[in-house]
Amino acid sequence: MEWVYIKDMKKYIGQKVEFKGWLWNKRASGKIAFLQLRDGTGFVQGVVEKNTLGEEKYAQVKKLKMESSLIVKGVVVEDQRSPVGFELHIEDVEIVHNPTEDYPISKKEHGIDFLMEHRHLWLRSRRQFHILKIRHEIIKAIREFYNNNGFVLIDTPIFTGSIGESAGNTFEIEYFDYGKVYLAQTGQLYLEAAAMALGKVYNLGPTFRAEKSKTRRHLIEFWMNEAEVAYYTHEDNMKLQENLVSYVVKKVLENASENLKALDRDISKLEKIEAPFPRITYTDAIKLLNKKGSDIRWGEDLGADDETLISEEFDRPVIIEKYPKSVKAFYMQPDPENPDVVLCDDMIAPEGYGEIIGASERIWQEEVLLERLKENNLPIEEYQWYLDLRKYGSVPHSGFGLGIERTVAWICGLKHIREAIPFARTLYRVYP
Repeated sequence: MEWVYIKDMKKYIGQKVEFKGWLWNKRASGKIAFLQLRDGTGFVQGVVEKNTLGEEKYAQVKKLKMESSLIVKGVVVEDQRSPVGFELHIEDVEIVHNPTEDYPISKKEHGIDFLMEHRHLWLRSRRQFHILKIRHEIIKAIREFYNNNGFVLIDTPIFTGSIGESAGNTFEIEYFDYGKVYLAQTGQLYLEAAAMALGKVYNLGPTFRAEKSKTRRHLIEFWMNEAEVAYYTHEDNMKLQENLVSYVVKKVLENASENLKALDRDISKLEKIEAPFPRITYTDAIKLLNKKGSDIRWGEDLGADDETLISEEFDRPVIIEKYPKSVKAFYMQPDPENPDVVLCDDMIAPEGYGEIIGASERIWQEEVLLERLKENNLPIEEYQWYLDLRKYGSVPHSGFGLGIERTVAWICGLKHIREAIPFARTLYRVYP
């Protein structure tokens, strides 16, 4: 008899199969019991009759607690009333483990603090199952996109001696005799070095920001996908971002539409996500915000509320480009037509989900980069290797970083980013 996962059972209608998984709910009435089963690939109802199983084993089944682990043998039977189109008529049950205590996450409602405290168990719920399946499809699509477009994967370091973004939100560590190092805020600087060797490169891994933020959009540890391409201009860079995001949404719709529906996500909004995306300059964004009643002034960075107000005007991601040099990182290329702004862009997701991509053309002239390092009071010696990239065969190049959890939150339609990652690290939470 073949061990079959729930996701494949539809191919086995009328056949006897073996199932290995867990009981996430049950109800019994007299001589029949309905077992709600899961195995990591899906959910299915198993039907147990006392006459089939025998009195002793049926009595054991009725005593099973939530999250008991089971090996079940039965026949897959078509059932149009079932959400999956079939159910499992059980002929034998082997109890692998029946917990002695009641499962902490019962059917009643629980507060978010309780659920986050029991995140290791909350992951087993239907909602979290669907979110993590969609996250998997998003990351799979990102890797596919780069593989299909000739990019090379570069694994950038977690420990770094140089600061990639802002010195005010780094985690510092004493690194043996070397002294102070930081947990990576970005792998970008290292990707730039790799782009000079391999042309088109990307990474995908964890990054860390020591920001004391409690908003629904912020995590302390999050995953980021970054890309760098030699000879790419600011315009090339924006097109690459549009194509990546369009591809990811398309693949999620193809491969995870049932998961989206299970979350009650309005798929029609995602079906509109197609390149090219609307673009406005930072200056135009300030004018738009002022018209909408905001008192923001030119030269101030856009906050979460500002991004939400702007996103209300569009049904797709919007690209805001050419921010003031004073609010952006040291490595961004000045606009030759206006040196007060840089050739950068932020991609803002629709429906109020905020920035999902930050990007720029990079400074490629050594003297300009050196001046920017000095302006930002950054230690030149720590960036000597980065300056070397501008000494030997420097070329214009561009890149970006896409936040995985913000992308997951937007595509899934989540109210808070903490559900977009298996184990969230927030300002007040490192357990479990």
